Amino acid sequence: MISTNDLRPGIIIDLDGTLYLIVTAQHVKPGKGSAFVRVKMKKLSDGSTIEQTFRAGEKVQRAYLETKQMQYLYSDGEHFVFMDTDTYEQVTLSGDIMSDVQQWLKEGMMVNVQFYQGKAVGIEVPTFVELEVVETEPGVRGDTAQGGSKPAKLETGAVVQVPLFITEGDIIRVDTRTGEYVERVG
Repeated sequence: MISTNDLRPGIIIDLDGTLYLIVTAQHVKPGKGSAFVRVKMKKLSDGSTIEQTFRAGEKVQRAYLETKQMQYLYSDGEHFVFMDTDTYEQVTLSGDIMSDVQQWLKEGMMVNVQFYQGKAVGIEVPTFVELEVVETEPGVRGDTAQGGSKPAKLETGAVVQVPLFITEGDIIRVDTRTGEYVERVG
């Protein structure tokens, strides 16, 4: 059990047998009445989101997940396939569950697949990924007083803002938590 006061983004809770990932948790202390926690949650089974309010200090069941490192193989558009490199067992996750992280997945990448009671329910991608820029406008000198930035499309389809000196073919490091450019790697 976990107190609703301790709910934070990234925690997974079990409400009546259904798993929810906490997306946002806002702790509210109104002038009158008791404090409460307004939570936005993503249902892991189908990816739908709901909002719910809990009384401060109320107890909810925290879901404990087993994590196994697996290799991302491919996607057919609707499903994503991962393989245990020790046993060669394959696991498939639906696109609904993967919507937040699929833009960072590259074939062959190692990720942590999360299991709950033997069933795959989600993944954790690395904090930083290195991806190739496949499409971006040429940077124009003198455009801005400071650094400046432009959009760049990466090999996975993600679009991030990059400095003007980045060109097509460059490998860049991106922070998957924020979707922001970190540095040019090669």
